[in-house]
Amino acid sequence: MNDKLEIILKSAKDKMQSSLTHLENELLNIRAGKANPNMLKSVMIDYYGNPTAISQLANINTPDSKSLIIQPWDKSLLQEVEKGIINSNLGFNPMNNGDTIIINIPPPTEERRKELVKIVRNESENSKISIRNVRKDSNHEIKKTEVSDDEKKNYEIDIQELTDSFITKIDSILAVKEKEIMTV
Repeated sequence: MNDKLEIILKSAKDKMQSSLTHLENELLNIRAGKANPNMLKSVMIDYYGNPTAISQLANINTPDSKSLIIQPWDKSLLQEVEKGIINSNLGFNPMNNGDTIIINIPPPTEERRKELVKIVRNESENSKISIRNVRKDSNHEIKKTEVSDDEKKNYEIDIQELTDSFITKIDSILAVKEKEIMTV
């Protein structure tokens, strides 16, 4: 076992995992018609002159798959929270009942669902490209090491197996997200 080659292999695995994690985080932001507190992740509220994430000022619950309920810890922030949601351009129409803010999530149209599937496929393809680039860079590093050709070949095979494994994971994540988006 060559330490240099082990380091290259571990680095490749870490970079590929990072790419997969990035894809999963990006897909969380893609609305599939089901209510999810992450939908409001980008909403900022003016809290005494400071832009503050809504999650730091309120509880966000999903009582069912079609609505979100936001309960600010400070009731005096209701109008600010409502304004922040409207200004975020997420397309939500918040309803203020004096205690909480309710957002009904409309199901996306067939056309919008197809657009979302294209976006998801594009994101997954970008992740695959990133993983293939890690493979290419790792194989280049392996070729530069001063070990036997057999050892280099074995590590290149390990890198390829790692690549195949991560590509398979991306494909399964893609299939799940596509199904989620297309299910009405």
